[in-house]
Amino acid sequence: MKTPRAFYQPLAIGAPTPCRDLPVRLERMIHFVPPHIEKMRAKVADLVNQVDVVLGNLEDAIPADQKVAARQGFIRMARDNEFGDTGLWTRINCLNSPWVLDDLMEIVPAVGHKLDVVMLPKVEGPWDIHYLDQLLAQLEAKASLTRPILIHAILETAEGVKNVEKIATASPRMHGMSLGPADLAASRGMKTTRVGGGHPDYAVLADADGDASRTAYQQDLWHYTVAKMVDACLSAGIKPFYGPFGDFSDPAACEAQFRNAFLMGCLGAWSLHPTQIDIAKRVFSPEPSEVRFAAKIVDAMPDGTGAVMIDGKMQDDATWKQAKVILDLARLVAAKDPQMAGLYGL
Repeated sequence: MKTPRAFYQPLAIGAPTPCRDLPVRLERMIHFVPPHIEKMRAKVADLVNQVDVVLGNLEDAIPADQKVAARQGFIRMARDNEFGDTGLWTRINCLNSPWVLDDLMEIVPAVGHKLDVVMLPKVEGPWDIHYLDQLLAQLEAKASLTRPILIHAILETAEGVKNVEKIATASPRMHGMSLGPADLAASRGMKTTRVGGGHPDYAVLADADGDASRTAYQQDLWHYTVAKMVDACLSAGIKPFYGPFGDFSDPAACEAQFRNAFLMGCLGAWSLHPTQIDIAKRVFSPEPSEVRFAAKIVDAMPDGTGAVMIDGKMQDDATWKQAKVILDLARLVAAKDPQMAGLYGL
């Protein structure tokens, strides 16, 4: 285990100094773009003003014979657009693939100065992060980059879930984690082909009551894993995210899954289809009524101590902390969205 002082030293001569604190950014939706498709790249200029993060996807959903085209398309996409306060990410191929080295060795020198985050799929343990951490440092030094590229891990194997705390603290580059439900289901041997969301057969029955029909209550297949990921991330000072929701024909179920994740502590989710952008924007922005009530609490307890009664409810140090979480997020949203700023009164 590295000493605290060594933990924040660059891993290559000439590489930028690692971040001690993550950049404060709004990341309600990570919008996936297949960069090998020219008409999708052409939409990026407009997407930049609609989403919080644009991600060029190089891994799953990209055919093997289009991997090189996707990589080259991402580089063109990054060069051709200015992203401002919208994040630019890429999901590279997994570490045991034949494409991952070229992904990194071509992208970092070409557009590393614009790239905020590398999303790493199928992370099994801290050793995967250590490898990518060292390689990024070497490439950053060679390209004379002045700020470090962060790492976002996808939690999508049983081994990864087992090692989630060690992954979260593996490097100062760690930005956060996303749940990858489809690959995780396969890794666990779960009997579902759904990408996120619930399953009608994963349920509990109401108690038997004579001859009355018994109501089945559908449960959340992902509750345990999301909770474990949130605890690992927040204890390490990094960011947890829900991943994909694959049924584009069911926006209500998508919104319910995103909202569960938001309430449990996730800061955003993936949007794989344009219809999911507004769902994520709505869900991962706090409700105006909640923001106004949080502002009342903070105003009544400026130093965060003591106890007060507001609207018939007792508020104390603990609820002040809850209010601060909501109010800080609302300020981030308001800074990017004038309409929400008006609703929040900020």
